[in-house]
Amino acid sequence: MVNWAQVLFNSGVTGSLYLISAVGLTLTYRLSHFPNFAHAEFMTLGAYMGYFVAEQLGLGFPFAFVAAFLASGVLGSLCYKGVFQPLAKRGATIIHLMVATIGLGLVIRHSVGEVWGWSPLSFKVVWSSFDVGPVRVSGLWLWLIFAALVMAGIMHLALAKTKTGKAIRATSSNPELALSSGININRVTWVTWFIGAALAGTAGLFRAAATRLSPMLGWDIFLPTAAVTVLGGIGSFYGAIAAAFIIGLAENIGVVALINLGISTEYRMAVAFLILIVTLIVRPQGLARMFRRT
Repeated sequence: MVNWAQVLFNSGVTGSLYLISAVGLTLTYRLSHFPNFAHAEFMTLGAYMGYFVAEQLGLGFPFAFVAAFLASGVLGSLCYKGVFQPLAKRGATIIHLMVATIGLGLVIRHSVGEVWGWSPLSFKVVWSSFDVGPVRVSGLWLWLIFAALVMAGIMHLALAKTKTGKAIRATSSNPELALSSGININRVTWVTWFIGAALAGTAGLFRAAATRLSPMLGWDIFLPTAAVTVLGGIGSFYGAIAAAFIIGLAENIGVVALINLGISTEYRMAVAFLILIVTLIVRPQGLARMFRRT
């Protein structure tokens, strides 16, 4: 018998992870208009910086969370200021910028491998587990869901209520009009890259705490993150939130189906991409039209 309550809870956990990682990718694409493949390495760096603070310095997981957020955010903003912005000013096309993100990602990945090694590492934190009715719950999973909801709430309020959030929305909708209105587009984009990369690092930390660390960790999350971003409507904040839980649910139901069919659960990601392909054939714009205000 399938424990559907557990499946739904696991879907919420998976969706929460994808929410954090996809919102960051969506925000940077929304302003810069090119796909950032180095987003995977921002997640990897966040995981390793969290490991460094929690395990090597012995400061605990809360400090690891802060370190992952800040380290990845700083790296993302530096990458934009030092690499992508100069290329864009020199007339680089989307293809040039995309290739630059791939190359930069390789540099970051191999730098991480040289510093921490290529062998897998694990957090020593032991998370308590308990049963809530038919559902098996872990403390880490609850923190992940809580963090995702809090971050989504903060981002919603920031985009809707704050001056910086309104500047981000104005810049993404009409950069020329935003510039003529006195908005510092460079500053807005720099802040957006910091936030997007910081969220990526946070997602990487949660992924590493639930599994293990390796220099390829970011790519384990990046592919479904990209699927969430496209399904939600590239650049749509609220579309990404909805798509994260849709993909999370699809993956976990797919696991049940694969187990019943006697097929390896390694194909779980293929289920999500199959749904993505079908959705885009029927609705090429993804879920974006449902959230026109975003």
